[in-house]
Amino acid sequence: MPQIQIIGVPMDLGADRRGVDMGPSAIRYGDITDTANFKSKLENLGYTCHDQGDIPVLTPETRNPTAGTMETASAHQAKYLPEVEDVCDNVSSAVSAALADGQFPLILGGDHSIAIGSLNGTSQTANVGVIWFDAHADLNTPETTPSGNVHGMPLAAVLGIGAFQEPEFEWARAPNVRAENIAIVGLRSVDDAEKDVIRDSDITAYSMSDIDERGIAAVVSEALEIVTKNTEQLHVSFDLDWLDPVEAPGVGTPVSGGVSYREAHYALESIARYHEQMPVLRSLEFVEVNPILDKRNKTAALTGELAASALGKRVL
Repeated sequence: MPQIQIIGVPMDLGADRRGVDMGPSAIRYGDITDTANFKSKLENLGYTCHDQGDIPVLTPETRNPTAGTMETASAHQAKYLPEVEDVCDNVSSAVSAALADGQFPLILGGDHSIAIGSLNGTSQTANVGVIWFDAHADLNTPETTPSGNVHGMPLAAVLGIGAFQEPEFEWARAPNVRAENIAIVGLRSVDDAEKDVIRDSDITAYSMSDIDERGIAAVVSEALEIVTKNTEQLHVSFDLDWLDPVEAPGVGTPVSGGVSYREAHYALESIARYHEQMPVLRSLEFVEVNPILDKRNKTAALTGELAASALGKRVL
């Protein structure tokens, strides 16, 4: 079995609500009633886990959200840009280094802006397909964002959409990630400008209505076939707000009507089964766990369970 490199990214510069910076620690701690923490659960599956600790992240209170923004007026709608760039560069380097050492990068966030770094790091030397489990499309740009929060922009950033085509955003664009190899699964909160991007691009998007109508098995199976066509490897980005808030209350942007506990596990079990037949899973990240809003660390503990499912845990 491969070695796992756990990379913590306590980033909340990309979000409005404070608290997701504590997500990596909460995930590592896990279930308050269980002596087996996150690392132990993975080691019980036979993996060797190395935890490199956390990528350094400045706190928002020490920075001006608009200081150092780009000269273009549109870029002023993206908060903490220089700080997000620094963190994502470090995430990219950590992911690239883990892969070069033959280790599997398992990234723990932190808000979803860290995916800019994850995708840049994992796609440096391979064409990578992406499955994006999320209630939100994360396809806003500095021109279209209603909030200025970069955690609503990572997919647009890595694809170079809108202002992200400009030379100053070269750091954000992933080298070997293409729109036709991205599937967003479980959407239920999408801004109008993001709908336009989805309609005008080759991104595949499944709403919760698609899951309701077709079932999680059919949707995830089709998504896997799409994102692995003409690619070498797979990155899975899992936002905990994909689940219904009843199951995962500890997230910063909860949206009612999400997937159930079993649907979430089934989706990641499907990833694991696919990987067993065709070894493609290259990197995995879990983001947007907010312990301040959680109940007895429920969402963080669930993250550990879901990671285990993605990495091969079975009931039988």
